[in-house]
This record gives sequence, C-alpha cells and structure tokens, in this order.
Amino acid sequence: MRGMVGERYHALDAVRGFALVLGVFFHATLAYLPGPQLWVAVDTSRSVELSVAFFVLHIFRMTLFFVIAGFFARLLLERRGTWGFIKNRAARIAMPLVMFWPIVITGIVAVAIWAAVQANGGVAPEGEPPPPPTVETFPLTHLWFLYVLLFFYAAALVLRGLVRLIDRNETLRLRVVDPIVRLITGPGAPLLLAIPMAATLFLTPNWYAWFGIPTPDTGLIPNTAALLCYGFAFGLGWLIHRQPTIFEGWGKWWLAYVGPAIGATISALMMLGLTPNLDGPAAQDWRMAGYAALYSFACWAWTIVIIGFAVRHLAGHSPARRYLADASYWIYIVHIPIVMALHALFAPYAWPWFVKYPLVLAVSFAIMLVSYQVLVRYSFIGAILNGKREKPAKVKAAAPQLAAAE
Repeated sequence: MRGMVGERYHALDAVRGFALVLGVFFHATLAYLPGPQLWVAVDTSRSVELSVAFFVLHIFRMTLFFVIAGFFARLLLERRGTWGFIKNRAARIAMPLVMFWPIVITGIVAVAIWAAVQANGGVAPEGEPPPPPTVETFPLTHLWFLYVLLFFYAAALVLRGLVRLIDRNETLRLRVVDPIVRLITGPGAPLLLAIPMAATLFLTPNWYAWFGIPTPDTGLIPNTAALLCYGFAFGLGWLIHRQPTIFEGWGKWWLAYVGPAIGATISALMMLGLTPNLDGPAAQDWRMAGYAALYSFACWAWTIVIIGFAVRHLAGHSPARRYLADASYWIYIVHIPIVMALHALFAPYAWPWFVKYPLVLAVSFAIMLVSYQVLVRYSFIGAILNGKREKPAKVKAAAPQLAAAE
C-alpha cells in the first residue's frame, strides 16, 4: 500500500494526528459561536464564520479518527496477538484515561469557577453546588473517545473470536465479507456508507440535528447513535486492514469527492442555518431525513477525501509530520483546560474574534508543544502514550558502539 514505508503507514499516522489536532481548532471556536451559550467562557465577539468552521469540523473529525483507529487496531492485533493487543491497549488507552481524567476534570472545574467569578464582577455567583455525578451524568469530557475505544476493542475481540469459531478456514470472510467491503468502499462509497449513519441519526429520539452525531461525553453508557455511527466507522477501518489496497483506491479518487463533500455540507447548512440550534426537530419528517442523508454523505465524503489525499501525497516519511503525530495524543488530552483558560483570559478585552481566535490557537499550541517536548516526549508519560524513546544525544552516543559491535 502507498503510504507504508519501513512497515509503518506514514500517511495514516498523519491522518490520525490531523484528526486529533483538529480538536483544538474545533473546541477553540466554542467561545465565539453565535446563538445559545455552549461553553463556560463566552466572548462578546461572535462569529458566523467560526460557526461554519465548527459545523464542518464536527461533520467528519471523529468518524475519520475511528476509521483509522479500527485499521490500526487490527494491525496491532495481527502483529502482537490477542494478549499482546490487550496489554498494549490497556497501557496506551485505559491507563491514560485513568491517569489524566482527574487532572483534566480538575482543570476544567477550576477554569469554570474562574470564568463564572469573572463574569459575575469578581464575586462568586450564588447557587447550589452541582449534585454528584451518576452513571447517566458522569463527565467523561473530551476523553470520551478513549472510553468508547475500550468498548470497540472488547467488541472486536469478541466478534473476532466468534467468527473464527464459525469460519475456521476464512471461507466466509474471503468470499462474502471482503467482497462486500470492497463494494461499499468503491467509487460509490460516500453514498453507500452514508445509509446506516443517516438511518441511525434520523431514528434518534430528540436528535439535535445541527450537531450531527451526539457526542457521548456524558454518562458511562454511551448513547446508541454514537455507538452505532462510530462503531461502524471503527469496524470499517478494521475490515479495510484485511485489504488495505482499498485506501489506495481512495487515493486515486479523492479529488472527485471534494465537490460533492462541499456541496452536501453547504446544502445541510442551508437547511438548518448558520447558527447553532439546540432545539431538536419537531418531528421525524422527510425534511429531516433529507438532512440526515446530506450530513451523513458529507461525513463520509470528507473522510474519503482526507484519507485519500494523505495516501496519495503524504506517503513518505516526514520528521515534522511524525513529530506532530506523536505529539497529537498529548495535545488532545490536555488542550481543553488550556483553551478554556485562554478564552476566559481574553474575554474581558474588546478585541474582535479574528484576533482572539488565532491568539488562543497560537498560545495554546505553544504551551502544548513545549510541554510535550520538555515534559512528555522522553519521559514515562511519553512512554505510556507513544512508547519509550531515547533522547537524540543517547542515540548518537550509542551509534559508535553499535558500529563497533557490527
């Protein structure tokens, strides 16, 4: 497959890092969106342009991530076996969730209190403290993706075990499953892949249509729509790993889907407007079915465009892209409290959004990249997130010894 050099899929590494880093751009818009308050720190300068950016990024960002996550999950399982896979995922996914959730939620609560005091003229607002979290209200925050991944890994292992019991010689998979996957990921992929997502969204009770797939960031039981839509994306990535040349096809066709992706996105926005809307649809009518179809088509068209572009043009090794891909995990984990704090910090100033938004991005990325390089990359935290690596000085010092040994 194009994009694989030295047994590493550089193009897909870049896509995974891209999907995570986009989370910073996405969440940084929240303080400047028009309409109802969606964020702790709300700025007086609102932007329809950032509302459009929010809408577009939310269409494809997490679906894209879960396709790549499914692909790499099966790759890891094939290389390390079941127990190696479980140990690796426990270390790289479960452990960061347990380690960083308390830190992240503490930072979010601290910034929320600061923003509330600042908005209330320096005085803490009166009111009862929030009740303790329950199974339904537990705040997973943006780390929900780690929690949901654990569900998908468990489901994949169980299904894989059942399939192997039924289909020991892979006859069913070779003759039925693989051809179906090739069919639905072929030239008509955006249309065919959109069908299950559109049906799921349309049938979701009280669906907040403007926000697409409901984010499972609250509650220990993920909502059904998120499990089905993101689970389908994860499963598709898993099955594509059986025949990775499918991604090469996306690399050949990606440009053909740019226009349809843009068209479907614009059409969906025109149906519901440019301002975020927290009202659910009045009824599950044909208008909402059309919107669900457009939204789902746009989601998969953008996913194919981005993966296809990467496979076509980012196939080789790039030290800069590899560095950002490695840093992206840390960046995504810590970015919410940092972005929120910068929103609250800049809120009192009467600057326009097109000054504040880039400033929030610049300062937050500076903080996150410096902290990654200094505190994470060569530390035990980096070993947990991305695997242990030696500092360049140690690598250079070891080089003459290796050469002598050879």
